[in-house]
Amino acid sequence: MSNNDLVARAFDLITDEGEERACEAIPDSACHETPGNYFKNVFSGALSKLAEQLVSPGTTLPWIFSALGVPNLFSGALVPIKDAGSLLPQLFVSAKIRNYAVRKWFWIVPALIQAIALAAMAFVVLNTEQTTAGILILSLLLLFSIASGVASISFKDVIAKTIPKGKRGQLLAARSTIGGVLTLIAGIFVLQDLQGENDNSLLFWLVMSGAILWVLSALIFASIREESGSTTGGRSPINELEKAWGFWKDDVNLRRFIFTRGLLMAIPLAQPFFVILGKEELENEVSNLGIMVIAAGIASIVSSPFWGRFADQSSRKLMVWVSVLGIVNISLMALFPIWPDAFKNIYTFAGLFLIQVMAHGGARLSRKTYLVDFAPEKERPLYFSLSNTMIGVFTLIAAGLGSFSSIFGIPTMLFLFVALLVLALFLAFRLKEV
Repeated sequence: MSNNDLVARAFDLITDEGEERACEAIPDSACHETPGNYFKNVFSGALSKLAEQLVSPGTTLPWIFSALGVPNLFSGALVPIKDAGSLLPQLFVSAKIRNYAVRKWFWIVPALIQAIALAAMAFVVLNTEQTTAGILILSLLLLFSIASGVASISFKDVIAKTIPKGKRGQLLAARSTIGGVLTLIAGIFVLQDLQGENDNSLLFWLVMSGAILWVLSALIFASIREESGSTTGGRSPINELEKAWGFWKDDVNLRRFIFTRGLLMAIPLAQPFFVILGKEELENEVSNLGIMVIAAGIASIVSSPFWGRFADQSSRKLMVWVSVLGIVNISLMALFPIWPDAFKNIYTFAGLFLIQVMAHGGARLSRKTYLVDFAPEKERPLYFSLSNTMIGVFTLIAAGLGSFSSIFGIPTMLFLFVALLVLALFLAFRLKEV
C-alpha cells in the first residue's frame, strides 16, 4: 500500500467520509489531492495554534507585561490592537489577492513576517522593560496583526478550494485539537520552569518559540497543492469598497451574520476580565502563566472535535449554542464575588476560565465554517474581507467599553457582555442554514 493510499484511508476514517468521496464545492481536479492537503493543513495549523497560545494577547502577553513592569494602560490595548490590526486592512487587500490564481502564498509570506515580528519581540522582552517595552511590543504586535489579516483572507480561500464542504469544520477542529495537545504540554513545562525564575530568559524563549513555530507552519503550508483559481474580476481598492457596499446593502443574511459575529466578540473580550476578577478574589492563586496556558490547551482538546462535527452539521446552530454557553458562563463569573466561600477557589475559577476558552473556540469555528460555506465562490475574498473589516470596526468600539469597568466594576462589565450575547443569540436564530 502506497503512502497516498494510507493518507486517503486515514482521511476517510477521521472525517467519516465512507465508501465514496464527494468533493462538493471544490474543483473535480482537486478532489484526489484532498486527503494530502487535509493533513498538511492540519499539521500546519496545529503549529500555528501553539504559536498563538504561546504569544497570546489575551493570556501570555499581559502576563509578560506584568513581569516587565509595563503600565496597565498598555495591557488594555493588547486585544484591540491585535484584532483591529488584523481585521481593518482586509477590505483593501482582498482585491489584490484576487489577481493571483494560487493564493496560498498570501498565507505563507505573512506567516514569515509574523515570525520576524515575534523574533524581534523576544529580544525586546530580554533587553527592555516598563514603558519602552510596552511601546515596542505593541508596535511589533501591530505588524504581526496586519500580516495575520492578510493571511486570514488567503486561508479561507485556500480551504474553500482544497477541502470539500462538510469537512471544513472537522479540519478546523483537528487543527485546534492537536494544537491544544501541544499547548497543554507547553503549559506544563512553563508551569514548572517559572517556579523560582527571576530573569527574563524563559520569557525570551517562550516568544522565540512562537517565531520558530510560525516558520515551520509556513513551510508545511507551502506544500499544499492548490489548483489555480479565477483571476477575473480584479478591482481597485475604491471599486472594492463600492462592490462591498453593494453586498452590504443587498445581502440581508450577510449583514445579519456580521452583526452576529460582532456580538459574539463579547466572549473573547470578557476573558481578560475573568483573569482580573479572579486575581481580585483569589489573589496570587491565579497569577501563574502556566495555569492559563494549560487551561487553553485542555479547552482545545476537549471541545474542538465536538465543535468541528457540530459546525459541519450546522454552523448556524453552533453559533446559537455557543451564545447560550457564553451567557451562562459569563453570568456565573460575574456572580463569582458572592459565591459561598466553599466554592470560591482556584478550581472553580479554572473551570469557568476553561469553559470560556472553549466557548471562544466554538464561536471562532462556527463563524469561520459558516462564512466559508455561505460566501459565493467568485466573491469569497471580498466576503471574508468585508466581514473582517466590519468586525475590526466593532472591536474598536468594544475596546471603548473597557472603560466602563473602572466606573461600574467588573461584574457590571461582564453582565454587559451577557446582554450582547443575548442579542447574538436572537440574530443567530434568524440566520439562513448553509
